[in-house]
Amino acid sequence: MDKIIRNGSRGPDELRSWNITRSVLHHAEGSALIEAGKTKVICAASVEDKVPQFLKNTGKGWVTAEYSMLPRSTHIRSPRERGRVGGRTITLDCDVIQADGGTRVASITAAWVALHAAFEALVRTGEISAVPLLDSVAAVSVGVVENELLLDLDYDEDSIAEVDMNVVMTGRKKLVEVQATAEGAPFSLSRMNSLIRLAQAGIETIRQIQMRTLNSTIKSGKPQQTP
Repeated sequence: MDKIIRNGSRGPDELRSWNITRSVLHHAEGSALIEAGKTKVICAASVEDKVPQFLKNTGKGWVTAEYSMLPRSTHIRSPRERGRVGGRTITLDCDVIQADGGTRVASITAAWVALHAAFEALVRTGEISAVPLLDSVAAVSVGVVENELLLDLDYDEDSIAEVDMNVVMTGRKKLVEVQATAEGAPFSLSRMNSLIRLAQAGIETIRQIQMRTLNSTIKSGKPQQTP
């Protein structure tokens, strides 16, 4: 069987070109723009001095996230998404500017950078003593196309994939979420494990991009105060 020729002549285990730029919004406490191939997502972290009712007087905070596609982020105009959820401490708003596959995993990856940047802002103003994050979070898509395992699917690949999967993982290689779908025939547990291992290798590279963007390192098991 001939090998799949991917856009950009990527190998099956190669990421697209990923780039993250932090602090792209003037007013948000934290923000990040992520570019994964042609996919572009902007994430803003907003700090609010309130928490949900069940967390009042506990000394705990709350983080929530919203994800939406701008009307012309795709090939045709999609309806503008509306609606909000009330009550939080930090809200992460992720808006897809341009979609070419992997929009959710890109949003998760950029949202963590924006969240870290928001905590840095709170450290600078003296509202907290240190960034309270214990680990990083990043995500990537993997899939099976023409019986070949591929990392970081673009739209052309995702639209014909026999299996598509999103994997979310921490810097310590702990799984946060695995979302997998067989688009045709069911697939085996061994194939799923192979896809997760492929995703893990990609996420490690993405995590390094996150760290370079922040110019900092998460210390294992300890909250970090960013210099």
